[in-house]
Amino acid sequence: MKTRIEKDSMGSLEVPENALYGAQTQRAINNFPISDEAMPRPFIEALLLIKNAAAQANQELGCISAAVANAISDSCQLLSSDPLLMDHFPVDIFQTGSATSSNMNANEVIATLASRALGDEVNPNDHVNFGQSSNDVVPSAIHISAALQIQDQLLPALEHLQATIETKATAVAGYCKTGRTHLMDAMPVRMDQQLLGWASQIRQNREHLEALLPALQQLAQGGTAVGTGVNTHEQFAALFAQRLSSLTGYSFSPCHNRFAAIGSQDTAVAVSGQLKTTAVSIMKIANDLRWMNSGPLAGLGEISLEALQPGSSIMPGKVNPVIPEAAAMAAAQVMGNDTAISVGGQSGNFELNVMLPMIAANLLKSIGLLTSTSRLLADKAISSFSVNEAKLTEALHRNPILVTALNPVIGYARAAEIAKQAYREGRPILDVAVEGTDLSREELAVLLDPQKLTEGGL
Repeated sequence: MKTRIEKDSMGSLEVPENALYGAQTQRAINNFPISDEAMPRPFIEALLLIKNAAAQANQELGCISAAVANAISDSCQLLSSDPLLMDHFPVDIFQTGSATSSNMNANEVIATLASRALGDEVNPNDHVNFGQSSNDVVPSAIHISAALQIQDQLLPALEHLQATIETKATAVAGYCKTGRTHLMDAMPVRMDQQLLGWASQIRQNREHLEALLPALQQLAQGGTAVGTGVNTHEQFAALFAQRLSSLTGYSFSPCHNRFAAIGSQDTAVAVSGQLKTTAVSIMKIANDLRWMNSGPLAGLGEISLEALQPGSSIMPGKVNPVIPEAAAMAAAQVMGNDTAISVGGQSGNFELNVMLPMIAANLLKSIGLLTSTSRLLADKAISSFSVNEAKLTEALHRNPILVTALNPVIGYARAAEIAKQAYREGRPILDVAVEGTDLSREELAVLLDPQKLTEGGL
């Protein structure tokens, strides 16, 4: 590989000839051969937005020239529009805890392109990073990238999942099934009632995520190294937020307290906690689907999920619930990411959190996993499953727990005796109740009607 020599404050070293980055990025590549996984693209795009907005603000404040500012802005837009240029952001997730290496990686790449366009030197530190520090840039990038991904990707995916569930609930409203508590037979429910419970879970998760967006859209930018705002214009933070809002179409503002924004990651931890809750909801729905689909002969067999692929390399004809299984695994990973983020949030030592790149990467991974999983679960499991009505009806009318409806008429103790006899003899509860009460078959048929029992009341 052909190389060139680049210099920084620590000396000279070789950099690949065609790389847009410089010495500090190369040092990070050499120092952190850990995961072979670079920072997620949404985080890099957030860095580019920050550098673009900062250049515009600094030019307006007279801190850098219009020519330099325009070259920086144009370079940021070029990088954002060309996926191939993302190869020039190779720094490993597991790096210095402030993610200084990623900040300097962005500064160097932008400076290279801006210098070429301008025909004059644009310096990574003195121009691209003017009035900034990794310590306020990276916390801001975490908030910006998460806010954009949640609003542009995750919330629409959750809306799609909720709408798909609600549509399916309408389609299956005529089916009544055995309810289950502790995995044991319980009182009847309608299938639409079950699905609308899922839809409500997703709706609540959406609302809770939306409630966190105002905190995510408050930024540390302008606090520089420790929160005091040293080395940046006193009007920079407000003007930066205005320019960023114009670039993104979303409203961003300076944070209420820069020391909290730089020294902690409480908002990221809170967002991760809500992502975990969303994952818990998705795992519940996925597991319900798996149980309902189980069988088809020796399980519940209430529904048949869409057959997507062979389920066994040795058992011909076996088909597995692959989408709910994949969804459950993705949900488990989000829960694991939340644990890592929670540990990272505790690492705000004095004036700086020192697990920022790990927090950023896991937060964005969780958002991405939930986005993809929500759409997949909606389109390839919920919208396409069919109901096995015969299986539902067979189990429903043999369910001795229906006797619960007789409690107000014959009392709990007598009802329990009838239920035990029905279990013991394997007979429908209606037949046993006719023999064990003074009620007529017609009266009992009304009292024990499963559809009526799903409507509540005495």
